[in-house]
This record gives sequence, C-alpha cells and structure tokens, in this order.
Amino acid sequence: MNTMLNDAFSVARHGSFAAFALALSLSGPVRAGDDSDSRFQLRSATFKNHTTLPISTIHTIANASGVNLCSLDGSVGGNLSPELSWTNAPPETRTFAVIAFDTTASFTHWGIYNIAGSATGLPAGAGVPGSAYGTQVLNDFFDPNYDGPCPPTNVPPNLHHYVFTVYALSSELDLGATVNFPAYGETLLRSLLEASMRGELLGSASITGFYSTTPATQGAPGR
Repeated sequence: MNTMLNDAFSVARHGSFAAFALALSLSGPVRAGDDSDSRFQLRSATFKNHTTLPISTIHTIANASGVNLCSLDGSVGGNLSPELSWTNAPPETRTFAVIAFDTTASFTHWGIYNIAGSATGLPAGAGVPGSAYGTQVLNDFFDPNYDGPCPPTNVPPNLHHYVFTVYALSSELDLGATVNFPAYGETLLRSLLEASMRGELLGSASITGFYSTTPATQGAPGR
C-alpha cells in the first residue's frame, strides 16, 4: 500500500469524519455532479439533516434500576437504524456502502457494504443482525449490526454529531473477513480508501443528526 493511502487512512482514523472525507477525495477520483439539483444526495424520513435524532434510533443500555442510560429522560430506545434514501447516484454504481459515525467520539455505530447498486435507499431497521440488505461489519460496540447513540452524560462536548454517509462504488468490496478475523469499521474505512485509490469510489453523500443525554444541550449544535 502506498504512502499516500497510509497517510489518508491515518487522518481518517485519528482525525474527524470531515478529514476522512478529505482524505478520500485526495487519495483518488471521487466523481459527483456539481449542480445542486443533480448531485448525489442523501435524505432520511426518520430525521431531517442537522436535527436531533429520534428515540427510535437511540440505543438502550440499562443501569441497575432498569433506566436507559442512552436516552435523555431514561426512555427505552428503539435502536433501529434510520430510513435512508439517496438520489442521483453515479450511473456506473455497482454497490453502495453506508457508515454511521459519531464524529464527536470517533466511534463507529454501523457499517454495511455491498448493498445492491440498484438500491435507492435502506428502510428503517435495515441494520438488524443478519441484515438482508448487505454485509455488516462489527461496530465499536463489537456488534455486527447497527447500535444507536449512547453518549455519556455531562462529559463535554455534551452534544454528539452522528454522520450517516453513503458511498457509491463501481465494484464490490472484499474485506477479507473470516470467523476468526471479522471486519470492523476500521476495516471498511481502509477498504473504501483502497477503492478510492483504484478509482472505484464514485461519490458520497452525508446527513448529520445530533444527540445528547445531558439536559439543555439537545438541538444546540456546537455545545
């Protein structure tokens, strides 16, 4: 693997998600329309871009009293991946990959790849174990599926940013995963960077949701 790719991967893993996107753009050709009406775009019926994520997407980890530590008021979370839909994917697209990443904590909540190139989105709950929509990697909870936000309370920065990104590729990804050596979010990131270097990453689109378990921070980006 060449030096540029290793440098790009280092930025991706240890920097922000925005730095990862920059690393991808620098490491290979990423093609997408420049016109706002024709560019590759991602939307969700579950939440609007730059708004608070709903309880349906939030994880549930209960304390000794049975209260959910992952929600603002202790409510049980649905732990369902949000509905995602994309438009204007590059015409050469053969597969898609989706990553859900907490840019505040550098934490991968979901990774799914080799989604059919004919797909125009994923329904809510597509990130269940054994998903029929693609192959999932282990997230940073060490689960092979989607696990929703669970930011710690009163640990600044209190408001976490969750970026959902869809990548369009002209090839299938082979992460080389086995039972003894499963693929992680890091593995998928590296595979995407390698695809970019080969000119197989055609474009990407993102949306961002916010969540906090600290009172008075919900809906207040930047805190």
